[in-house]
Amino acid sequence: MAFKIIWTKTAVNQRRKILIYWTKRNKSATYSKKLIIEIAERVQFLVNNPEIYIKTSFIDIRTSTLGHYNIFYKVTESEFIVMAFWDNRQNPKKLFKILKEQF
Repeated sequence: MAFKIIWTKTAVNQRRKILIYWTKRNKSATYSKKLIIEIAERVQFLVNNPEIYIKTSFIDIRTSTLGHYNIFYKVTESEFIVMAFWDNRQNPKKLFKILKEQF
């Protein structure tokens, strides 16, 4: 089944901040570009295999680890929704609050 891929505003902002951080820290966009490719490849893999990763404590939300990051996603009949792109080095209480607000 072909899913429409949707990134929530929260997920887009989280990803953008991470990419900006690495570009500034490394004084180069090389790593950020590599990360963009890895994210795109993982999302495409998830779209093709949506039930392969574990469910979270939030109903219908699954998570996939990608290095220091987790992709939190939800699948409907026609959509693959990226709910959050989370840096695992942050306080998990903040993530809980973000995901809770989306329901």
